[in-house]
Amino acid sequence: MSLDLAYLARMAQRGAFTRVVVARAQGSVPREEGAAMLVWPDRIEGTIGGGALEYAAVEKARKGLTGIEKIPLGPAMAQCCGGAVTLAYETFDASSVARIAGDWHARPLGRTTNPPLALTRALSRARDRGETPPMLIGDWLIERVTAPATPVWIWGAGHVGRALVSTLAPLPGLAISWADSGVERFPEATPEGVTPLIAENPADLVPLAPSNARHFILTYSHALDLELCHRLLTHGFTGLGLIGSASKWVRFRKRLGMLGHTAAQISRIACPIGDPTLGKHPQAIALGVATGLVKELTAAQAATERGTRAG
Repeated sequence: MSLDLAYLARMAQRGAFTRVVVARAQGSVPREEGAAMLVWPDRIEGTIGGGALEYAAVEKARKGLTGIEKIPLGPAMAQCCGGAVTLAYETFDASSVARIAGDWHARPLGRTTNPPLALTRALSRARDRGETPPMLIGDWLIERVTAPATPVWIWGAGHVGRALVSTLAPLPGLAISWADSGVERFPEATPEGVTPLIAENPADLVPLAPSNARHFILTYSHALDLELCHRLLTHGFTGLGLIGSASKWVRFRKRLGMLGHTAAQISRIACPIGDPTLGKHPQAIALGVATGLVKELTAAQAATERGTRAG
């Protein structure tokens, strides 16, 4: 139940769209509260669960519907879920996305223009106590505005690098930079939202990375892998994963120590990466790495929210 402003701004570059979000879910329903899709005249991004519900919502969005719609899935859609959903339809373009500000975005989607007292109190508790407000109060939709995107740097555009980029790119809240030594190393089409970076020696790009970035080193060269580890240990990072075997990591630990890094510093590098039970296929490695990253980010967000409530 959040608004990713960077994502919405990127989507608005394609033209105005209608965002359809599950604002309330009761009983057995296809998707959870906060699930959303974006609808243009000629395309759709995201899903609210597919089937008859999504088909009808797409048709209504393309006809210009805005506001709140309450749908009992059994009587209205002849679906066996047995639950009910409330959908919110809202139009966005580049200018409306740019006007969104603050930690919480509350706006009316009906005829009411004055915020009800329940809304004012809910927002106050959210800001002062860290309590999450309901997504819908009357005809007012409330969503948290996401924090800046998490920077993720992927070093290497080989098979594993390509698999990892294609797995991570659809996830919200990530700003992916993809580095390698030549344009020919990259696929013809780079996923939307991914920034390719090219340098004869990719390690020379390290100073461009923010110090809070998470890095995955997957290059074609052990020598380049080692240089990247060395430079990143000096530069700073939030997370660093290196592809390789246990024996490779033994050699790297020794060489990084000879380069002046302490054992504590070197231990911040995760090697090998992924989930070995999934196998060594590039996509399997990518799935393991992506799962670990999502779990880490989810845990960090939960810890932040607990800290906010405690404060």
